[in-house]
Amino acid sequence: MAKNLMRAVQYKKYGGGVDGLKHVEVPIPSPKKGEVLIKIEAAGINPIDWKIQNGIARPFLPSKFPHIPGTDVAGEIVQVGSGVKSFKAGDNVVAVLAVGGALAEFAVAKEISTVPRPPEVSALEGAALPIAGLAAHQSLTLHAGLKLDGTGPQVNVLVTAASGGVGTYAVQLAKLANAHVTATCGARNMDLVRSLGADEVLDYKTPEGKALKSPSGRKYDIVIHCTTNIPWSTFAANLTSKGKVVDTTPGFGTLMSVAAKKITCSKKKLIPVFTDPKKENLDFLVKLVKAGKLKPVIDSKHPLSKAGEAWGKSIDGHATGKILVEP
Repeated sequence: MAKNLMRAVQYKKYGGGVDGLKHVEVPIPSPKKGEVLIKIEAAGINPIDWKIQNGIARPFLPSKFPHIPGTDVAGEIVQVGSGVKSFKAGDNVVAVLAVGGALAEFAVAKEISTVPRPPEVSALEGAALPIAGLAAHQSLTLHAGLKLDGTGPQVNVLVTAASGGVGTYAVQLAKLANAHVTATCGARNMDLVRSLGADEVLDYKTPEGKALKSPSGRKYDIVIHCTTNIPWSTFAANLTSKGKVVDTTPGFGTLMSVAAKKITCSKKKLIPVFTDPKKENLDFLVKLVKAGKLKPVIDSKHPLSKAGEAWGKSIDGHATGKILVEP
Protein backbone atom coordinates (compact mmCIF):
# COMPACT_ATOMS: atom_id res chain seq x y z
CA MET A 1 0.00 0.00 0.00
CA ALA A 2 1.27 3.48 -0.86
CA LYS A 3 2.41 5.62 2.05
CA ASN A 4 -0.45 8.11 1.91
CA LEU A 5 -3.25 5.59 1.35
CA MET A 6 -5.41 3.75 3.89
CA ARG A 7 -7.80 0.81 3.83
CA ALA A 8 -11.46 1.72 4.17
CA VAL A 9 -14.98 0.43 3.58
CA GLN A 10 -17.42 2.58 1.61
CA TYR A 11 -20.64 2.50 -0.38
CA LYS A 12 -21.38 4.42 -3.58
CA LYS A 13 -25.18 4.74 -3.51
CA TYR A 14 -28.26 4.27 -1.32
CA GLY A 15 -29.34 0.73 -0.57
CA GLY A 16 -27.48 -2.51 -1.09
CA GLY A 17 -26.96 -3.58 2.52
CA VAL A 18 -23.86 -5.70 3.07
CA ASP A 19 -23.40 -6.20 -0.68
CA GLY A 20 -23.22 -2.44 -1.14
CA LEU A 21 -20.07 -2.19 0.99
CA LYS A 22 -16.78 -2.13 -0.93
CA HIS A 23 -13.22 -2.46 0.38
CA VAL A 24 -11.03 0.28 -1.07
CA GLU A 25 -7.76 2.13 -0.67
CA VAL A 26 -8.21 5.90 -0.39
CA PRO A 27 -6.01 8.85 0.59
CA ILE A 28 -5.51 9.42 4.32
CA PRO A 29 -7.48 12.58 5.16
CA SER A 30 -5.74 15.70 6.46
CA PRO A 31 -7.00 17.61 9.51
CA LYS A 32 -8.21 21.12 8.83
CA LYS A 33 -8.46 23.95 11.35
CA GLY A 34 -9.92 22.70 14.62
CA GLU A 35 -9.60 19.03 13.60
CA VAL A 36 -7.46 16.05 14.61
CA LEU A 37 -6.37 13.01 12.60
CA ILE A 38 -6.96 9.76 14.50
CA LYS A 39 -5.35 6.39 13.83
CA ILE A 40 -8.38 4.24 14.53
CA GLU A 41 -8.00 1.33 16.96
CA ALA A 42 -11.70 0.48 17.17
CA ALA A 43 -14.96 1.68 15.63
CA GLY A 44 -18.56 1.11 16.69
CA ILE A 45 -21.48 0.35 14.38
CA ASN A 46 -24.92 1.82 15.15
CA PRO A 47 -28.26 1.05 13.50
CA ILE A 48 -28.39 4.64 12.22
CA ASP A 49 -25.35 3.84 10.05
CA TRP A 50 -27.14 1.27 7.87
CA LYS A 51 -30.40 3.24 8.08
CA ILE A 52 -28.53 6.14 6.44
CA GLN A 53 -27.37 3.69 3.75
CA ASN A 54 -31.04 2.75 3.28
CA GLY A 55 -31.89 6.42 2.73
CA ILE A 56 -33.53 7.44 6.03
CA ALA A 57 -31.82 10.87 5.87
CA ARG A 58 -31.97 11.27 2.10
CA PRO A 59 -31.01 13.67 0.53
CA PHE A 60 -29.06 15.21 3.43
CA LEU A 61 -26.95 12.22 4.47
CA PRO A 62 -24.57 11.06 3.22
CA SER A 63 -23.44 14.50 2.12
CA LYS A 64 -21.69 12.89 -0.87
CA PHE A 65 -20.84 9.52 -2.41
CA PRO A 66 -18.81 7.39 -2.10
CA HIS A 67 -19.32 7.39 1.67
CA ILE A 68 -17.30 5.77 4.47
CA PRO A 69 -19.88 5.02 7.19
CA GLY A 70 -19.66 5.11 10.98
CA THR A 71 -19.29 7.85 13.57
CA ASP A 72 -17.92 6.20 16.74
CA VAL A 73 -14.15 5.77 17.04
CA ALA A 74 -11.36 5.35 19.55
CA GLY A 75 -7.70 5.61 18.74
CA GLU A 76 -4.54 7.71 18.84
CA ILE A 77 -4.10 11.21 17.48
CA VAL A 78 -1.32 11.29 14.89
CA GLN A 79 -1.72 14.88 13.65
CA VAL A 80 -3.53 18.03 14.75
CA GLY A 81 -4.84 20.85 12.59
CA SER A 82 -4.23 24.53 13.20
CA GLY A 83 -5.88 26.02 16.25
CA VAL A 84 -6.19 22.74 18.17
CA LYS A 85 -5.31 23.38 21.81
CA SER A 86 -6.69 20.42 23.78
CA PHE A 87 -4.77 17.61 22.07
CA LYS A 88 -1.41 16.67 20.61
CA ALA A 89 -0.01 13.77 18.60
CA GLY A 90 0.17 10.64 20.76
CA ASP A 91 -2.99 11.35 22.78
CA ASN A 92 -5.51 8.52 23.10
CA VAL A 93 -9.07 9.69 22.46
CA VAL A 94 -12.71 8.81 21.84
CA ALA A 95 -14.55 10.80 19.15
CA VAL A 96 -17.83 11.21 17.31
CA LEU A 97 -17.20 11.86 13.62
CA ALA A 98 -19.36 14.57 12.09
CA VAL A 99 -20.01 13.02 8.67
CA GLY A 100 -18.89 9.39 8.95
CA GLY A 101 -15.52 7.85 8.24
CA ALA A 102 -15.20 5.27 11.04
CA LEU A 103 -14.76 2.14 8.90
CA ALA A 104 -11.19 2.99 7.95
CA GLU A 105 -7.65 3.02 9.33
CA PHE A 106 -7.66 6.80 9.87
CA ALA A 107 -10.34 9.46 10.33
CA VAL A 108 -10.61 13.18 10.93
CA ALA A 109 -12.61 14.41 13.93
CA LYS A 110 -13.46 17.88 15.18
CA GLU A 111 -11.71 18.89 18.39
CA ILE A 112 -15.10 19.82 19.87
CA SER A 113 -16.33 16.23 19.37
CA THR A 114 -13.25 14.51 20.80
CA VAL A 115 -12.48 13.60 24.42
CA PRO A 116 -9.45 12.09 26.17
CA ARG A 117 -9.38 8.33 26.72
CA PRO A 118 -7.59 7.38 29.96
CA PRO A 119 -5.54 4.16 30.10
CA GLU A 120 -8.23 2.50 32.23
CA VAL A 121 -10.62 2.63 29.24
CA SER A 122 -9.72 0.32 26.36
CA ALA A 123 -10.12 1.34 22.73
CA LEU A 124 -12.95 -1.21 22.37
CA GLU A 125 -14.77 0.24 25.38
CA GLY A 126 -14.24 3.75 24.08
CA ALA A 127 -15.58 2.97 20.61
CA ALA A 128 -18.62 1.28 22.17
CA LEU A 129 -19.64 4.47 23.96
CA PRO A 130 -20.55 7.48 21.79
CA ILE A 131 -23.94 7.30 20.03
CA ALA A 132 -25.52 4.54 22.14
CA GLY A 133 -24.18 5.92 25.43
CA LEU A 134 -25.16 9.48 24.54
CA ALA A 135 -28.68 8.38 23.53
CA ALA A 136 -29.16 6.68 26.91
CA HIS A 137 -27.60 9.58 28.84
CA GLN A 138 -29.60 12.32 27.12
CA SER A 139 -32.84 10.31 27.30
CA LEU A 140 -32.54 9.96 31.07
CA THR A 141 -31.17 13.41 31.90
CA LEU A 142 -32.28 15.92 29.28
CA HIS A 143 -35.66 14.38 28.46
CA ALA A 144 -36.64 12.45 31.60
CA GLY A 145 -35.02 14.83 34.12
CA LEU A 146 -33.15 12.20 36.14
CA LYS A 147 -30.04 13.07 38.16
CA LEU A 148 -27.30 10.52 37.64
CA ASP A 149 -25.73 11.28 41.02
CA GLY A 150 -28.75 9.65 42.68
CA THR A 151 -29.92 12.80 44.47
CA GLY A 152 -33.34 12.96 42.79
CA PRO A 153 -36.51 11.19 43.92
CA GLN A 154 -36.77 7.48 43.17
CA VAL A 155 -38.81 6.84 40.04
CA ASN A 156 -39.93 3.73 38.20
CA VAL A 157 -38.22 3.29 34.83
CA LEU A 158 -38.93 0.76 32.08
CA VAL A 159 -36.20 0.05 29.51
CA THR A 160 -37.31 -1.84 26.40
CA ALA A 161 -34.75 -3.87 24.39
CA ALA A 162 -32.50 -3.61 27.42
CA SER A 163 -29.82 -5.93 26.04
CA GLY A 164 -29.14 -3.77 22.99
CA GLY A 165 -26.59 -1.01 22.55
CA VAL A 166 -28.66 1.83 24.04
CA GLY A 167 -30.56 -0.39 26.47
CA THR A 168 -27.50 -1.76 28.27
CA TYR A 169 -26.39 1.80 29.02
CA ALA A 170 -29.89 2.98 29.94
CA VAL A 171 -30.26 0.27 32.61
CA GLN A 172 -26.92 1.13 34.22
CA LEU A 173 -27.40 4.90 34.09
CA ALA A 174 -30.94 4.64 35.48
CA LYS A 175 -29.57 2.70 38.46
CA LEU A 176 -27.01 5.47 39.05
CA ALA A 177 -30.03 7.79 39.23
CA ASN A 178 -31.50 5.62 42.02
CA ALA A 179 -34.39 4.44 39.82
CA HIS A 180 -36.30 1.18 40.15
CA VAL A 181 -35.65 -0.45 36.75
CA THR A 182 -37.89 -2.89 34.91
CA ALA A 183 -36.39 -4.16 31.65
CA THR A 184 -37.45 -6.21 28.65
CA CYS A 185 -35.16 -8.40 26.56
CA GLY A 186 -34.93 -11.87 25.02
CA ALA A 187 -34.84 -14.88 27.33
CA ARG A 188 -31.14 -15.56 26.60
CA ASN A 189 -30.13 -12.13 27.89
CA MET A 190 -32.20 -11.92 31.08
CA ASP A 191 -29.29 -12.81 33.38
CA LEU A 192 -27.04 -10.26 31.67
CA VAL A 193 -29.62 -7.49 32.11
CA ARG A 194 -30.04 -8.41 35.79
CA SER A 195 -26.25 -8.22 36.18
CA LEU A 196 -26.36 -4.64 34.83
CA GLY A 197 -28.66 -3.71 37.71
CA ALA A 198 -32.23 -4.23 36.50
CA ASP A 199 -34.61 -4.92 39.39
CA GLU A 200 -37.17 -6.75 37.24
CA VAL A 201 -36.63 -8.40 33.84
CA LEU A 202 -39.33 -9.47 31.38
CA ASP A 203 -38.95 -11.83 28.41
CA TYR A 204 -40.43 -9.69 25.65
CA LYS A 205 -41.97 -12.75 23.96
CA THR A 206 -44.16 -13.72 26.94
CA PRO A 207 -47.68 -12.29 27.41
CA GLU A 208 -46.42 -10.22 30.38
CA GLY A 209 -43.47 -8.99 28.36
CA LYS A 210 -45.61 -8.01 25.38
CA ALA A 211 -47.95 -6.15 27.74
CA LEU A 212 -44.96 -4.49 29.52
CA LYS A 213 -46.50 -5.39 32.88
CA SER A 214 -44.25 -4.80 35.89
CA PRO A 215 -44.05 -8.05 37.93
CA SER A 216 -44.48 -5.96 41.10
CA GLY A 217 -47.45 -4.06 39.68
CA ARG A 218 -45.68 -0.73 39.32
CA LYS A 219 -46.68 2.00 36.91
CA TYR A 220 -43.79 3.64 35.08
CA ASP A 221 -42.81 7.28 35.45
CA ILE A 222 -40.41 6.95 32.53
CA VAL A 223 -40.00 4.52 29.64
CA ILE A 224 -36.73 4.49 27.72
CA HIS A 225 -37.94 2.90 24.49
CA CYS A 226 -35.11 1.27 22.54
CA THR A 227 -37.03 -0.84 20.01
CA THR A 228 -39.93 -0.44 17.58
CA ASN A 229 -43.47 -1.68 16.95
CA ILE A 230 -44.97 -1.20 20.41
CA PRO A 231 -48.27 0.74 20.16
CA TRP A 232 -48.88 3.80 22.31
CA SER A 233 -51.86 2.08 23.94
CA THR A 234 -49.54 -0.54 25.46
CA PHE A 235 -47.38 2.17 27.01
CA ALA A 236 -50.34 4.29 28.13
CA ALA A 237 -51.82 1.41 30.13
CA ASN A 238 -48.62 1.15 32.17
CA LEU A 239 -47.73 4.81 32.72
CA THR A 240 -48.35 7.00 35.73
CA SER A 241 -50.62 9.99 35.10
CA LYS A 242 -47.65 12.13 34.05
CA GLY A 243 -45.54 9.32 32.64
CA LYS A 244 -43.14 9.87 29.72
CA VAL A 245 -42.10 7.56 26.91
CA VAL A 246 -38.71 8.63 25.57
CA ASP A 247 -38.29 7.04 22.13
CA THR A 248 -34.64 6.52 21.16
CA THR A 249 -35.56 5.07 17.73
CA PRO A 250 -38.19 7.53 16.46
CA GLY A 251 -39.68 6.97 13.03
CA PHE A 252 -42.58 8.51 11.15
CA GLY A 253 -45.08 6.67 13.38
CA THR A 254 -43.55 8.21 16.50
CA LEU A 255 -43.76 11.70 15.08
CA MET A 256 -47.40 11.18 14.09
CA SER A 257 -48.16 9.91 17.61
CA VAL A 258 -46.48 12.98 19.11
CA ALA A 259 -48.65 15.20 16.93
CA ALA A 260 -51.78 13.30 17.94
CA LYS A 261 -50.84 13.50 21.63
CA LYS A 262 -50.56 17.29 21.38
CA ILE A 263 -54.15 17.46 20.18
CA THR A 264 -55.40 15.56 23.25
CA CYS A 265 -55.27 16.80 26.84
CA SER A 266 -53.39 13.80 28.27
CA LYS A 267 -50.46 14.60 30.56
CA LYS A 268 -48.71 11.44 29.40
CA LYS A 269 -45.97 12.30 26.91
CA LEU A 270 -44.17 10.68 23.99
CA ILE A 271 -40.78 12.29 23.38
CA PRO A 272 -38.62 11.51 20.32
CA VAL A 273 -34.86 11.61 20.91
CA PHE A 274 -32.31 12.75 18.34
CA THR A 275 -28.87 12.29 19.88
CA ASP A 276 -26.64 15.34 20.18
CA PRO A 277 -22.90 14.50 20.28
CA LYS A 278 -22.14 16.80 23.22
CA LYS A 279 -18.51 16.71 24.27
CA GLU A 280 -19.26 17.17 27.97
CA ASN A 281 -21.72 14.26 27.96
CA LEU A 282 -19.25 11.94 26.20
CA ASP A 283 -16.48 12.95 28.59
CA PHE A 284 -18.81 12.18 31.53
CA LEU A 285 -19.48 8.68 30.15
CA VAL A 286 -15.78 7.95 29.60
CA LYS A 287 -15.10 8.96 33.20
CA LEU A 288 -17.87 6.65 34.44
CA VAL A 289 -16.22 3.75 32.60
CA LYS A 290 -12.85 4.71 34.10
CA ALA A 291 -14.41 4.70 37.58
CA GLY A 292 -15.99 1.27 37.02
CA LYS A 293 -19.53 2.70 37.27
CA LEU A 294 -20.48 2.00 33.65
CA LYS A 295 -19.66 -1.16 31.71
CA PRO A 296 -19.85 -1.22 27.90
CA VAL A 297 -21.32 -4.54 26.78
CA ILE A 298 -19.57 -5.79 23.65
CA ASP A 299 -21.46 -8.19 21.40
CA SER A 300 -18.67 -8.93 18.97
CA LYS A 301 -15.58 -7.51 17.32
CA HIS A 302 -14.66 -7.92 13.67
CA PRO A 303 -11.56 -7.03 11.63
CA LEU A 304 -11.99 -4.27 9.06
CA SER A 305 -11.53 -6.93 6.36
CA LYS A 306 -14.79 -8.51 7.60
CA ALA A 307 -16.73 -5.30 8.26
CA GLY A 308 -19.58 -6.74 6.20
CA GLU A 309 -20.15 -9.37 8.91
CA ALA A 310 -20.50 -6.61 11.51
CA TRP A 311 -22.80 -4.61 9.22
CA GLY A 312 -25.03 -7.63 8.63
CA LYS A 313 -25.14 -8.46 12.32
CA SER A 314 -26.37 -4.95 13.11
CA ILE A 315 -29.02 -5.13 10.38
CA ASP A 316 -30.18 -8.48 11.82
CA GLY A 317 -31.09 -6.60 15.00
CA HIS A 318 -30.32 -9.13 17.72
CA ALA A 319 -26.95 -7.94 19.00
CA THR A 320 -26.28 -8.06 22.73
CA GLY A 321 -24.60 -4.73 23.38
CA LYS A 322 -22.30 -3.16 20.81
CA ILE A 323 -20.81 -4.43 17.53
CA LEU A 324 -17.25 -3.24 16.94
CA VAL A 325 -14.74 -3.19 14.08
CA GLU A 326 -10.95 -3.17 14.46
CA PRO A 327 -8.71 -1.98 11.57
